Amino acid sequence: MKISTKGRYALRLMLDLAVYNTGEPVSLKDIARRQQISEKYLEQIISILNKAGYVRSIRGAQGGYILKREPAEYTVGMILRLTEGDLAPVSCVGEDRIECERKQDCVTIRIWERLNEAINGVVDHITLADMALWQQEKSDEYVI
Repeated sequence: MKISTKGRYALRLMLDLAVYNTGEPVSLKDIARRQQISEKYLEQIISILNKAGYVRSIRGAQGGYILKREPAEYTVGMILRLTEGDLAPVSCVGEDRIECERKQDCVTIRIWERLNEAINGVVDHITLADMALWQQEKSDEYVI
């Protein structure tokens, strides 16, 4: 499994909204500048997040985006599954699994199931709030 730029950038976009959560909307232009991501690409990603109800769009000169919920209510898994689909390492495990006629005799399925459980165990237990805290800790390292 390899996470695409869409998934990685969606995570960075949501983290930016969590870190810069002052109650005021955050513009895509500011996020694009801070994250060094094309504003056009962020427009595509924010559309997905908006349709899913993860963010709220505010129009106007002082408009932008804010998280609809608290950062602790979003997991990395939620965001990645929205943009990437099922995170299973192979097609015979996971939510969208394709049944394989070899499953009864397949020894490697145990590896794929354990790997899938491990991936989900990690991404489903890390929240945007956790990541925002990590970001803050990282910023504190460089304070003079």
